Amino acid sequence: MTAIAVLGSTNMDLVAYVPKAPLPGETVTGRAFRTVPGGKGANQAVAAARSGGKVVMIGAVGADEFGVRLRSALTAAGVETAGLRTVEGASGTAHITVDDEGGNRIVVIPGANGSVTGLEAGDEARIAAAGALLLQLELPLPAVLAGARAARAHGVRTVLTPAPAQPLPAELLAATDLLVPNEHEAATLTGLTDPRQAAEALLTTVPEVVITLGAAGVLHAARGRDPLTVPAPRVRAVDTTAAGDTFVGALAVALGEGRPMPEALRWASAAAALSVQRHGAQDSMPTRAETDAFALAGWEAEHGQAAPAATSTTGSGSGEAEAGAAS
Repeated sequence: MTAIAVLGSTNMDLVAYVPKAPLPGETVTGRAFRTVPGGKGANQAVAAARSGGKVVMIGAVGADEFGVRLRSALTAAGVETAGLRTVEGASGTAHITVDDEGGNRIVVIPGANGSVTGLEAGDEARIAAAGALLLQLELPLPAVLAGARAARAHGVRTVLTPAPAQPLPAELLAATDLLVPNEHEAATLTGLTDPRQAAEALLTTVPEVVITLGAAGVLHAARGRDPLTVPAPRVRAVDTTAAGDTFVGALAVALGEGRPMPEALRWASAAAALSVQRHGAQDSMPTRAETDAFALAGWEAEHGQAAPAATSTTGSGSGEAEAGAAS
């Protein structure tokens, strides 16, 4: 199994479903409300575990009911939580509005995540034992930097999702092996709205980039190689929350297994496409078997024949064209 460490946030998502998101000063009536385990770090950990990885989570939850539920959800997904500490106070929360088009608006309250300002005893060993470290920006930046330094010191691949979007210090970029922004985050980092131009600019600071483009798929760029665009599976989206996290978790597993980048991107896109057809964050994430089956069906639909065994998980997906996968 691919060993993956995740240093990141763990939040309880408070999700309101509405026909249309309210404008400033407007009140609307929603259809439903749910509390769902989330947080970009925990989401990526669950996605990687369900994709077949051996995953350890490093972070913090609060000493409240949400903290108990968040830890339990990770354990149930097969994520090792020895690195997830409990601190006084409230757990992190994310307040999410999901509209009938599947779009979302999110406000994150860090809570216990704000207490993670560096690595604790045992964390560096957990990172050193992994093949990849997944990082995001919902923890204080000093913790993210400490994780990246530890990964670099032990030769562990660092995969950074630069969200929430913000300028990044040169030291963090220098310690990043694979940067996975969406197109808006890439624009924030570079000042360029064209994804190809943004990718080219990012390659001056990191060796490899994957920009997720929503319905347009994903763009991969690496130093010394031609850019590659992989189209998104066409599906009917009902909730895009955590689609990007699903993509990153599945991609980390695929790369850890030694799959070529084009195949890994297609397989991760299939996982993300499955997630947007379901409500919630972690609840929406597919199992490895589900992703394999969806990717296989897409390959056969695209090529009009049964997939050979060696390429049975390289399909680009199938389904009604309405919304893309990773975003």
